[in-house]
Amino acid sequence: MSTVWLDADQQLAWRRYLEGRARLHDAIGREHDAHLSVSLEEYEVLVRLSESPTESVRMSSLADGLAHSRSRTTHTVRRMEDRGLVRRGPVPGDRRGVLCTLTEEGRRTLVAEAPAHVAAVRRYLVDVLTPDQLRTLGEAMDAVTARCREDGVC
Repeated sequence: MSTVWLDADQQLAWRRYLEGRARLHDAIGREHDAHLSVSLEEYEVLVRLSESPTESVRMSSLADGLAHSRSRTTHTVRRMEDRGLVRRGPVPGDRRGVLCTLTEEGRRTLVAEAPAHVAAVRRYLVDVLTPDQLRTLGEAMDAVTARCREDGVC
């Protein structure tokens, strides 16, 4: 099979994506480091748990939703558990499953720190793009995610 190289526009788009993604993640991460008691990754765990009707999610589903490895998710959750933000326990009726649950302290932390997180997301993403650009970005990322899932790589 011969390689079909990226043309100049495709290469430019790829590089812009890589740089923009890295800078966005770094900028929001710096805001978390400077103003919040949880990292960006920990904040996302709190959000995912709070969005669940039971405020509990299987560890494997949590890792999948965050697009992180199970090992990375376990490490993050362990740190959070040590600080009382979440707790882990068995999944009822499943001896191998582990459930991650938001604690009252985790809920308080999320409520207290959400305004600073939202301000950073607005500053570095939402307020920089038009509504059409935001919609297009979301659609593009949905397509990328779908392809990765179809290929079984994420």
